[in-house]
Amino acid sequence: MSVKALVMIGVGLALLYLFFTVGAPFMLALVVAIFMEPLTQLFIRTFRTNRLVAATISSTLFTIVLIGLMALLGVKVVAELIAFWDKVPQYVGEANTYVQQTISNLEVYFSRLSPEAAAQLESWISNFSTSITGMVTSISGSFVNFAKSIPGLFIFFIVFLVAIYLFSYSLNTMKATFLSLFDEKSRGQVDKVLQNLRKSIFGFLRAQFILSLMTYILSLIGLLILGIKYPLAIALLIIVVDILPILGTGSVLVPWATYLIFTGDPYTGIGLIVLFLVITVFRRVVEPKVLGDAVGISALAALISLYVGFKLVGVIGVFIGPLVVIIYIAARKAGLFQEKIKL
Repeated sequence: MSVKALVMIGVGLALLYLFFTVGAPFMLALVVAIFMEPLTQLFIRTFRTNRLVAATISSTLFTIVLIGLMALLGVKVVAELIAFWDKVPQYVGEANTYVQQTISNLEVYFSRLSPEAAAQLESWISNFSTSITGMVTSISGSFVNFAKSIPGLFIFFIVFLVAIYLFSYSLNTMKATFLSLFDEKSRGQVDKVLQNLRKSIFGFLRAQFILSLMTYILSLIGLLILGIKYPLAIALLIIVVDILPILGTGSVLVPWATYLIFTGDPYTGIGLIVLFLVITVFRRVVEPKVLGDAVGISALAALISLYVGFKLVGVIGVFIGPLVVIIYIAARKAGLFQEKIKL
């Protein structure tokens, strides 16, 4: 492989990282615009109109459907969260009562122990209390950070919607401009790479949607079996944190289960731990297979790309890692990389 090719690959990886970080709304809007292109072409042929009108219609339909789904889901989730929030004082009061009773029982128990045993037990309790406090602080910090990010999410959403319209208007000219950067001989190969890449990226997104949907169904079934209130909102919260490896479902289920176990509801607490284990095992076993089948790579390659991407660049690497493999495979299928190892 030539030095020029290596430099191009390096620049491409750097641009890919930027697209998934500061350029995320534009990257997502471009994917949506490409996805809607067949619909735009259908409007052009059916209504015999220009691209501007057809792109406006398709983009507006997408915006209406997206906002409608968000509104329907949001109303239900917000209603359940409000109902849950109204009962928070009750939960806090029950926890305080339980703690006070526990302290009273421990005082009686300490009086019957030797000084050495009492000191050791007190040390264990202190360490456990410190761990619980740290866990609660961490979870509270996560919610505070999320609340602080809401204005940024709103701006992200607005930029995303506007970018969809702009990309839809100029998608054909953007492709022609991009292909013009290459000589006549290479344009066919590059066009083939773009076609393979489009199929693989949509396969990747479809795989993520399938995994999230299956996780939501598992969570909802588990919460319903355990008789948990507000299962729809809680199951949605679980799949949101499950997408982020730095958090995971344990950020919701483990502290919740610990609280229930130590406040007199061990059966539900153990049930939540079992649900956490089921979801975790399911994701780790099924994810490489589903992802590999969807984008045309082996389960092992998918697993390695997920892990290496996460280790190198953090949470965003979970998406960049498989995408790098997808781009490489698309380029090989188009004949851009045909080097063989010579000894």
